[in-house]
Amino acid sequence: QVTAKTAFLFILPQYNVSVPTADGELVQYHYGLKDLVTILFYIFIAIILHAVVQEYALDKINRRLHLSKVKHSKFNESGQLVAFHLTSLVWCLYVVVTEGYISNPQSLWENYPHVYLPFQVKFFYLCQLAYWLHALPELYFQKVRKEDIPRQLQYIALYLAHIAGAYLLNLTRLGLILLLLQYLAEFFFHMARLVSFTDENNEKLFNVWAVVFVVTKLFTLTLYILVIGFGLPRLENQALEPERGNLFSFLFNHVLFRMSVLLLVCLFQASMMWHFIHFQLRRWREYWHEQSSRKRAAACAKQQAKPLKRDSGYHENGVVKAENGTSPRTKKLKSP
Repeated sequence: QVTAKTAFLFILPQYNVSVPTADGELVQYHYGLKDLVTILFYIFIAIILHAVVQEYALDKINRRLHLSKVKHSKFNESGQLVAFHLTSLVWCLYVVVTEGYISNPQSLWENYPHVYLPFQVKFFYLCQLAYWLHALPELYFQKVRKEDIPRQLQYIALYLAHIAGAYLLNLTRLGLILLLLQYLAEFFFHMARLVSFTDENNEKLFNVWAVVFVVTKLFTLTLYILVIGFGLPRLENQALEPERGNLFSFLFNHVLFRMSVLLLVCLFQASMMWHFIHFQLRRWREYWHEQSSRKRAAACAKQQAKPLKRDSGYHENGVVKAENGTSPRTKKLKSP
């Protein structure tokens, strides 16, 4: 029994509480320090799954494509993220639909703070934190190039800040919807990048990603303003309640804190749009440059293929022929 209790500490979410409801009692969860042990266990699970995807899927495809070293690294990165984003997208969509967060948008801020979480919501957040933390040692295992490490560290840190912030500030419902939108855009981007490695002229998925990216960013900004700017200020003041696990939610009582969060969100979304526009302009410049190069090459080939004009006759088998097809005869010189 002692071993079983220790195993449950690693495998299952902790801090379960029986919450009375109209139909009886419902078992829900809140967060605490023991969650770090559970996250550590699922970090090792994520490392194993990462290795399985790499060994049995990505490496086999790489051998067939014969990519360069730079493209090989990008292919592995996008391949891993496509598998993760697709799994998380389906899982997150299932959670928000079954919990009714989409059908009832007011539930995103009603009864805030959402200290007590259903099992599937807490387990989802623990697995998400475990995956993005496992990405740190994977930078070493995958032998990522030094010039790519700062970009990937920034990428991982942003996801960890978003997920951990939503989890600790009891904004888990809003966090689920935002993750759903983000993973949708990221899935199309990395899928388009994988397709571009096999067919460089295929731009259709990049165009789909561009539309999805803009739409998801508009929804993201709207949700932030709706929940933090209008929804939460209407609620009654919430005090600091450590016994319930409510450690940080009282910060949203302060107008300055809410406005600071909204300002940071707006600045972050604006920076992402700026990088998106810069990426699209660079891609279009490369596309038009490639098209103009092809046109110049085709024009040069066409010019070289034109037959050369001759003043009279033509050559056939090394013999000069006249225009009527007869061989010109040489005149004999008369002897004196």
